[in-house]
Order: sequence, then C-alpha cells, then structure tokens
Amino acid sequence: MKKIYVIIMVVALIGAGIGVFLMIMQQLANEHESKEHNEKIELPQPIYESNTSIEQALLERRSAREYKDKPLTLAEVSQLLWAAQGITDPKGFRTAPSAGALYPLEVYVVIGNVEGVTRGVYKYYPLEHEIVKVRDGDVRNDLTIAALGQSCIAEGAIVIVISAVYERTTKKYGDRGIRYTHIEVGHAAQNVYLQAVSLNLGTVIVGAFQDDKVRKILKMSDEEQPLSIMPIGKL
Repeated sequence: MKKIYVIIMVVALIGAGIGVFLMIMQQLANEHESKEHNEKIELPQPIYESNTSIEQALLERRSAREYKDKPLTLAEVSQLLWAAQGITDPKGFRTAPSAGALYPLEVYVVIGNVEGVTRGVYKYYPLEHEIVKVRDGDVRNDLTIAALGQSCIAEGAIVIVISAVYERTTKKYGDRGIRYTHIEVGHAAQNVYLQAVSLNLGTVIVGAFQDDKVRKILKMSDEEQPLSIMPIGKL
C-alpha cells in the first residue's frame, strides 16, 4: 500500500504541479489523523466478474424509491463503494474518471441495516478499501428531513452520500474544475446504479437537499460540498 501512496505523490507532482502535490500530502495527513481513533472496518475484496453483462445492466437500470426491509451484506456494501470510487490500478486510478486524476470526490455510507455492522455514518477510504466510522447512530431520518422529506432515504438499508472538495480540481483548472467535478460525480453515481443492478438492488439519485444540514449530519469538513444522496436497498 505504501507503494501506491508513493506513486500517487509522484503522479501529482509531475502532472498537477507543486501546489496540488502539497494539497494531496495534507489530505493524506488529515485522513491518517482522523482515522486513528475511530472504528475501522476492512471491507471484503470486490469481485470483478458477475453474471450480469454491462449491456444487461444498462438495459435494466431504473430509479427505485421503494425497498424491502431487509439487510444488505458487508460484501454488497463493499462492492457498491468500490463501484463508486474504488482503486483499479497500482497508480491509484479509480473506477470513475477524474480530470487530471485529482479525485475531488469523498464518499460516505450511512449504515442503517447491514448484517454485522453497527448503525452509523462511515467514510470510505479507497486506497485501503475500508470504512471508518465518523458518527454513531441511525441518521437516515435526519437525512430524509434534510432532503425535503424524501422517504426513500429513510427506507434504504444504506445511503451513499458523495461530496466534493472543489479545490483539488480548481487548483489546476480554475473555475472550469467545478464543471469537471460535477461531471465526475455523475460518473460515480452511474457506477453505483449499474453495480446495484448486478446485485439485484435498487437505488435512486437524490439532488434536492439542504447542503448545510447534510454536511452537519455527516460531519463533513467545511471544504466539502455534498452533491448527491443515493439510498440503496433490496427490491
């Protein structure tokens, strides 16, 4: 894993310049510090083959707002998070394309009904493929209120929330980087949709919510901007 960190730093230095390199270094230091004292869960390794072709997943992809009251497995959670932002290359490249390979997205999973996992808010760390708890308790109802009462959020066994740190991209591309970040979150969300199809799960992307409330509920940093909410459950 140390080799991946070294490669990422070299790529950042060469491709994005000293400023972005230093920002990534600070990000890694902050992540290490925040993970030291919180509950950590190593996720099962994702699988790379299934009985669902990409064509079939595209054909069957739909937005689902009603889910059965049944738990997900940790393996299913692992697969969904990997689909959103998982590492796919020793150089640190991920499942979703990113302008300049700067990766401004952060992924959280609100766990409400997962076998063997306590309820709470967890942050996903792609390099280690693990989640770290940032808050105890079931916050699905709180998120529902923040999302203007959209009940599908409360009904999902889990809720994936994607935020962005715009500066990681705007540092190189200026204001245009905001557009690139919005494109990127669309890529990540579609990956989650298609992975959900393969797992026989349902999801929907929610974009109407009160940013400040979502940020507070998930204990996001001030520099993060929440961009999408995706409840996920059994169909």
